[in-house]
Amino acid sequence: MIDIDWTLIRDTLPLLARGGLLTLEITAAAVALGMLLGMALAVAAISPLLPLRWLAMLYVNVFRLIPLVMILAWFYLVVPQVVSNLLGLKPDTDIRLISAVTAFVIFEAAFYAEIFRAGLNSIPRTQGKAALALGMTRGQALRLVLLPQAFRNMTPILLTQSIIIFQDSSLVYLLGLGDFFRHATNIGKTNGYYPGMVLFAGAVYFVVCFLASQTVDWLKRRVTVRKARA
Repeated sequence: MIDIDWTLIRDTLPLLARGGLLTLEITAAAVALGMLLGMALAVAAISPLLPLRWLAMLYVNVFRLIPLVMILAWFYLVVPQVVSNLLGLKPDTDIRLISAVTAFVIFEAAFYAEIFRAGLNSIPRTQGKAALALGMTRGQALRLVLLPQAFRNMTPILLTQSIIIFQDSSLVYLLGLGDFFRHATNIGKTNGYYPGMVLFAGAVYFVVCFLASQTVDWLKRRVTVRKARA
């Protein structure tokens, strides 16, 4: 039977909270920047310029086929050296967080690009043609007509991808970053309650992801009802 020492959890709650905050910061940065890069890639993927489409699809296909843990390891080895040289940082400067966020953004952008591309393709082409007929440029039609409609359709799956990023953020444990999972396991190792703290950390991830998934399901139902009424 695995025991969970609730007194230990209570006493180390500030440390666990700091780790949880770092987990949320990594997730938020990966979601926000990954969406921006993914949107740019999606626009490039449906561009009338063939070379731009090829480059976008090459990026998406390459990074969707490489495991995230491998990309984290690559950027942990490469990014610190590149950033240190560019910014003139001292060799002992800790930029593991920058490395982790960079890896997450580059990796997740490939998945967000496919989500955005599918969302844009779900909008009838007549919408874009009508916008052009009204005198809008392609950029205006995309920004004012197509993307707002696509966002409404994509909201549930975008949130689902954000939940996946939150789950995957525990992989920064491998880089030695003090996220929630690493603090929980370190506390367990130090105090002789390693299995219990791992179980506790897993339970916290489960509760957060379960509540978020319920929110996504609720949004999906709302989107379905709105489509039915339209």
